[in-house]
Amino acid sequence: MLLLIFIYISILAFILTSLSVAIRFSKMPMHSRWELYPVPKEKGRSEYGGSYYEELKWYEKPREISLFGELKEMLKEMLFIKNLFVNQRQLWWLSYALHLGIYLLGLWTVMLLVGAVTEVAGMTIISDEGVTSHWWAGLVYYVTLFAGAMGAVLTALGSGGLLLRRVTMESMKKYTTGQDYFNLLFIIIVLVTGLVVWASEPTFSYGREIMKGLLTFSPISADGPLTLHIILLGLLLIYIPKSKMSHYVAKYFTFHKVLWENEPNLPGSEIDQKIKEAAGIKSGKTWAAPHFQAGGPVSKDQ
Repeated sequence: MLLLIFIYISILAFILTSLSVAIRFSKMPMHSRWELYPVPKEKGRSEYGGSYYEELKWYEKPREISLFGELKEMLKEMLFIKNLFVNQRQLWWLSYALHLGIYLLGLWTVMLLVGAVTEVAGMTIISDEGVTSHWWAGLVYYVTLFAGAMGAVLTALGSGGLLLRRVTMESMKKYTTGQDYFNLLFIIIVLVTGLVVWASEPTFSYGREIMKGLLTFSPISADGPLTLHIILLGLLLIYIPKSKMSHYVAKYFTFHKVLWENEPNLPGSEIDQKIKEAAGIKSGKTWAAPHFQAGGPVSKDQ
């Protein structure tokens, strides 16, 4: 029962901490505006990098914004890491393997939940004779198997390759911190324990049993390797939102509120108000630049 409670706590901590990070980001002062184009929400102009400034007396006309265009570009970045593909193709292969593996492991978790719900409802997914003949049981079983196997292989390939690259390449060593090494090692250790568990039970029946325990609040049965894997995976879930790996939260704000923020700064507008508020913020940092010292006001000119 203690293991079950630990799993509940881990999942809850991951969700609540991620939400807390998102709320904190949403309340931060306005970022320095980049005004870089193309901006995908510029309807009919994003293809060639244009903006509403091209219009005479643009401030008197309603703006045409394409949320679809912005969403499309954001999904390209979230699903395919587009910018890394364009600018760092060699690094992209390993990074995308890691991220695609994590996405597949997310699908695997969902399919374990679907399988558990199916079995709680009375349909068996797999028995001693093999996969149940019903099409739904077969679909759940094989999608779970594919997502789990491919997810584990790709995540191991990506995290191991990125760690090796950071250790061996002089150019990457210069900006690799201790936390970067720790993060990759943590993922690899969790993967290794998971692969050990999977090797003893390739059908992932243990995963569905754990999901059924979570759904029905029933104790779960786990041997030594599975217990170790659950504990390490739970600790990783608790740790991720507090680490640099929380960029899954920051990505929305980086693009929507920083890179693509080009709302007109008109007198009395919301942007105008935010700029005035940001100008009154006192810096808590001590930087070498003479215009940015601790305790000093930040003016509009800065």
